[in-house]
Amino acid sequence: MVVDPSGRVLAVNPAAERLTGYSEAELVGKSCRILDCTGCHIIGEGPGERWCGLYAKGEVRAKKCFITNKAHNPVNVIKNARVLRDDNGEIIGAVETLTDMSEIVRQQQEINALKRTLNLDEDFQGIVGQAPAMQRLFELIDNVAQTLAPVMIRGESGTGKELVARAIHERSRRRKQPFIKVNCAALNENLLESELFGHAKGAYTGADRARMGRFQAAHGGTIFLDEIGDIPPQTQVKLLRVLEEKEIERVGENRSISVDVRVITATNRDLESLIAQGRFREDLYFRINVFPLGVPALRERREDVPIIVQHFLRLNNSKTGKRILGLTPEAMERMSAYDWPGNVRELRNAIEYAFVLCHSGAISSQHLPPKVVYDNQCAPVPLAVSDPPPAQATVDQKQALLAALRKAGGNQSAAARMLGVSRVTVWKRMKKWGIDPKQGYG
Repeated sequence: MVVDPSGRVLAVNPAAERLTGYSEAELVGKSCRILDCTGCHIIGEGPGERWCGLYAKGEVRAKKCFITNKAHNPVNVIKNARVLRDDNGEIIGAVETLTDMSEIVRQQQEINALKRTLNLDEDFQGIVGQAPAMQRLFELIDNVAQTLAPVMIRGESGTGKELVARAIHERSRRRKQPFIKVNCAALNENLLESELFGHAKGAYTGADRARMGRFQAAHGGTIFLDEIGDIPPQTQVKLLRVLEEKEIERVGENRSISVDVRVITATNRDLESLIAQGRFREDLYFRINVFPLGVPALRERREDVPIIVQHFLRLNNSKTGKRILGLTPEAMERMSAYDWPGNVRELRNAIEYAFVLCHSGAISSQHLPPKVVYDNQCAPVPLAVSDPPPAQATVDQKQALLAALRKAGGNQSAAARMLGVSRVTVWKRMKKWGIDPKQGYG
């Protein structure tokens, strides 16, 4: 493609027509901005060096970037360009060569998918899961990351919606730009507007200085609006305007500020019901729900529980300095049978709870939160065949405590280490069974 000093297309070859989807007639005479190349630094203040960074530098070599084709789809390209000068050294234009990398990128995505299928990758941008539903989610994240379509992430609390939003950003062409999160449920209407759009000095009591909003802070990157269903109606109107016009107005100001932001939203609420109740704007819903993504609940992918447990075991071992090797078979059975209403967040908390009680060795059922072991909301988990009856288990537990105390010479901390429990647990059991620390343990 050949362009003049002002960026106007002078000529293209058939390969450029195939790559862009535009005919020569549709490109010649138009600004090169029609391709929306991410590798261009447009200055736009005049011809030549005042038009773009290419003319200022003289050349571009092997730059990875995206262009937008006629169908408004992104195309991966490698860009090389050189400035053309006349005999007097004056800039007369530039020639650009764009190499289509779409097939190579597609192949790499297939390789990544195969690695996940074969469990060669432990996680996907921090999201752990090998169940078919998760593999499908990872594939959709990869696909939508290559576009600028607004994404709405649906899922129960604790399923990892923020991780999904961050994964979309990290795998997009905006990965080097800001990722800004806003929890829309955490602020009242006035504070939320200020948080989203910023405010001018004196806009309201206490606004002693101007403040940049999250949309402006996310310029060039991605903004993640969590709990979008909790946005007040008046703020919904202003948000719709931002999405349609790509401009914001700070609270207390009439000046418009242009913003280039990719919007990702998330909710665990039924927005369709809120629309029927008149509490959520239908036009805003269709504007943000261009590409819906559903994150499965943990109970819908129970086969992932063991690998998520191992993931959190490694994290907690590293954080605490302990050496917990894993879970006993019975403890893992309890974990897999539990319904996890709090999903991955609740599972993470359960492992942290177990790390408080277990000092080394393996986590057993006695280290798990009681609701995981004896949950009234799901069917009771049967004891393993090899487990002793509860009464006998209590007797054995008492005898094990007495033996540990004898071996430790009455030192409760040492006995706790032998039993793999905390000193507080030893003290509670001694009190429960009337074991006097001042007497023998025969």
